[in-house]
Amino acid sequence: MKDKLINKIFNINSPEAFEQTALEVFRYQYENVSVYRKFCDLMRVTVDAVSTSKEIPFLPIQFFKSQQIIARRLTPQTVFTSSGTTGQITSKHYVYDLELYERTFSDIFKQFYGAPSDYVILALLPSYMEREGSSLIYMVQKLIDKSGNEKSGFYLHNLEALAAQLNALDQENSKVILIGVSYALLDLIELQKFNLQNTIIMETGGMKGRRREMVKAELHETLKQGFGVRQIHSEYGMTELLSQAYSSGDGKFSCPPWMKIYTRDSEDAKTLIRGKTGGINVIDLANLFSCAFIATQDLGVVNEDGTFEIRGRFDASDIRGCNLMIL
Repeated sequence: MKDKLINKIFNINSPEAFEQTALEVFRYQYENVSVYRKFCDLMRVTVDAVSTSKEIPFLPIQFFKSQQIIARRLTPQTVFTSSGTTGQITSKHYVYDLELYERTFSDIFKQFYGAPSDYVILALLPSYMEREGSSLIYMVQKLIDKSGNEKSGFYLHNLEALAAQLNALDQENSKVILIGVSYALLDLIELQKFNLQNTIIMETGGMKGRRREMVKAELHETLKQGFGVRQIHSEYGMTELLSQAYSSGDGKFSCPPWMKIYTRDSEDAKTLIRGKTGGINVIDLANLFSCAFIATQDLGVVNEDGTFEIRGRFDASDIRGCNLMIL
């Protein structure tokens, strides 16, 4: 049954297929994820009462800080943890099936960018590398491996070497993706200005307390000028999910077919809104063995074309760096 449902998730090709599969995943998680079932029961929502994805309860993301959210009788293969400053309680994502995670991010990357083997993939993610349990590091390492290029790899503090590599690869007309945390990308362009013609700059994450926070538009304009590129790409993902959304510019994110964003009224968590800023609710059907329906602490807006934008975070939430700077 689980394999059949996984295949349905990755073969969603219409809004109707998404709705049907979302309801199946909801029923599976209600029956098998005890924390989620207790939450639904407290919300007085039963399986029979839900007929559309908009009626499915969204589990507050804070539960990942205090509860082990995984389907019953399953043993996790690994535990991913969120970033946080000293003393903060971090989220934990108990991942039952790493192959499912790899299939998820590989399929999404291929959908948006093509095969990893088409690129030299470089990573500048020092704050993530300096701790254990980062799902982002796991993903990027696998994409680097799939690139099959000996020039792909991580850079920690040696910005001079990275700058030299970027210039050399650009002169060779190599297709490059540089994935970096915002503050480190700013450090790099302060060291050297670039004029890159064949490189995609992808920022993921905020300042991590290393620099002053910047509005997205200011950050992207600074990075565009520093790298000499027309657009700054972004990745929207988090520890508690398996899927990612990507933006190829202007801060507008698109989802894979099995992922969807709703926005909730910031004054009434049960009410969904559209066309104005609200709390971000994520449906990530690939997150089958944990929770696919999560109410995040992000603020954003869903556009008419189905793309979404991140506008900040709820004031009372912990500060985390996953494209969550206030706009």
